[in-house]
Amino acid sequence: MATQVTQSVVSSEVSGDDSLYPIAVLIDELRNDDVQLRLNSIRKLSTIALALGVERTRTELIPFLTDTIYDEDEVLLALAEQLGTFTSLIGGQEYVHVLLPPLESLATVEETVVRDKAVESLRIVSQQHSPQDLETYFVPLVKRLASGDWFTSRTSACGLFGVCYPRVSNQVKTDLRNAFRQLCQDDTPMVRRAAASKLGEFAKVLEPEYVKSEVISLWSLLASDDQDSVRLLAVEACVSIASLLSNEDIEQHVMPVLRSAAEDKSWRVRYMVADKFTELQKAVGPDITRNDLVPAFQNLLKDCEAEVRAAAAQKVKDFCQNLTPADSQEQLIMTNVLPCVKDLVSDPNQHVKSALASVIMGLSPILGKHNTIEHLLPMFLSQLKDECPEVRLNIISNLDCVNEVIGIQQLSQSLLPAIVELAEDTKWRVRLAIIQYMPLLAGQLGVDFFDEKLNTLCMTWLVDQVFAIREAATQNLKKLVEKFGSDWATNTVIPKVLQMSRDQNYLHRMTCLFSINVLANACGPEITAKQMLPTVVSLGSDSVPNVRFNVAKTLQKIGPILDQNTIQTQVKPCLDKLQNDSDVDVRFFAKEAVSSLNESGFL
Repeated sequence: MATQVTQSVVSSEVSGDDSLYPIAVLIDELRNDDVQLRLNSIRKLSTIALALGVERTRTELIPFLTDTIYDEDEVLLALAEQLGTFTSLIGGQEYVHVLLPPLESLATVEETVVRDKAVESLRIVSQQHSPQDLETYFVPLVKRLASGDWFTSRTSACGLFGVCYPRVSNQVKTDLRNAFRQLCQDDTPMVRRAAASKLGEFAKVLEPEYVKSEVISLWSLLASDDQDSVRLLAVEACVSIASLLSNEDIEQHVMPVLRSAAEDKSWRVRYMVADKFTELQKAVGPDITRNDLVPAFQNLLKDCEAEVRAAAAQKVKDFCQNLTPADSQEQLIMTNVLPCVKDLVSDPNQHVKSALASVIMGLSPILGKHNTIEHLLPMFLSQLKDECPEVRLNIISNLDCVNEVIGIQQLSQSLLPAIVELAEDTKWRVRLAIIQYMPLLAGQLGVDFFDEKLNTLCMTWLVDQVFAIREAATQNLKKLVEKFGSDWATNTVIPKVLQMSRDQNYLHRMTCLFSINVLANACGPEITAKQMLPTVVSLGSDSVPNVRFNVAKTLQKIGPILDQNTIQTQVKPCLDKLQNDSDVDVRFFAKEAVSSLNESGFL
């Protein structure tokens, strides 16, 4: 009944003024049976609030919304998001506590995304409370959620301690620490999981003495939880906690637990250790890294689970880069890390090899020229020939790292023969993969080196026996012209493409047309009209119908970039001739080209 009265008051008073009729409609839609209408209205809550004014929003709209928190998850999610931005609409920070009741209800619902959004909005509005209002309104809300009967409210509570703790009195701080401790020891795994995920954040706002006396014991408890989903989140908290402690405390309290996590029976926990490894490395400092983390990293790189090896492999470059002091860095890498990396190059799992290939080139600047040539280049060569295309791509994508260390001459002697070998592979899919990397490689090596070593290869692909290769080769030319410019195209590419128009094989003459199709836009109207168009027009008299109807398709494609005079004097006569061709397909495509150019206003 109370809900109906609230609804009636809001609706009738608003609709009393004709100018506010649209607002009355929006309010009516808030209780419409159609979910989409309710959702649309919720998304326009700020409009309703502005029309009602701050007082009526506080006294009518917010209570109405609080009473109607039994809706579809989609609607509740939108409501939770909107309320986080409502402070100015209810009269400013003085009245921000009015928003707490609906958000508290939303923080207890079953759907996780709604709860998370409600907590996010509560965190926003907590910053708008004065210290007094925080203790009067917000902290009691946190305590109610933390002691709620349902695990949903207790999980939501975990995310609110860190935002209110710094601004309350010492007595309230004690109550909050006790409440958080209870959540860390909760019977429900979901609550312990939420507490573990927020422990690091909470630790950062605690006084140093409590970090040592309370947080470490809670973290140890969560890190040895019987649920692996809790233990892995405790690893994440370790980064924040370690950064707050002295080296002595880390060695005494943190490292035993971390060593245990790195060897945990659950691969998910070991994965989390690997994933957070460089952050842990920075948090614990160089001495502990050398003594404890280097052996742990070796074990993770050799882990029996591929996911763990892949996560550790991803961190190889950053871990090596952060090793200090500089005078012992090279020895640590060469002795401890590189032997494991060599094993991963031939790992049976392609995700592990791909993860390693994405970072391994970054070891070159760290290890220097001599070690790169002697130890890393053989690994790069092996990865360039890997059966997994992603591994090959990751190596080619990062060649510039190696180029800077060993120079283009050494690079061309060692790696380019392998690239050329792949480019001439008998399996067309391998050739196709290399074509796709060629623009990337061109950008890494520069135009002069490219012309000397790889240009001939690119032109050879245009006459490959497999159509997919010829097609990819034309797209490759377009990307190269975009990278090196139209002058390079005029001097290097276009003469060779036009030469194909005189080839005895009609497939090669067609490839000439396909190349012109993609080069025209890249080269611009002047080069297209002067250098390429005469060849297209001459192929209009080709003896093979397939070539002639492709002339019509090419003219249709390049016509829009040509000037009106060129279209009238060269394109139109050629298309008119093709419209009267003896072959039905040629006539069809010629008419289609004329029609298309007419519609666009070019003919």
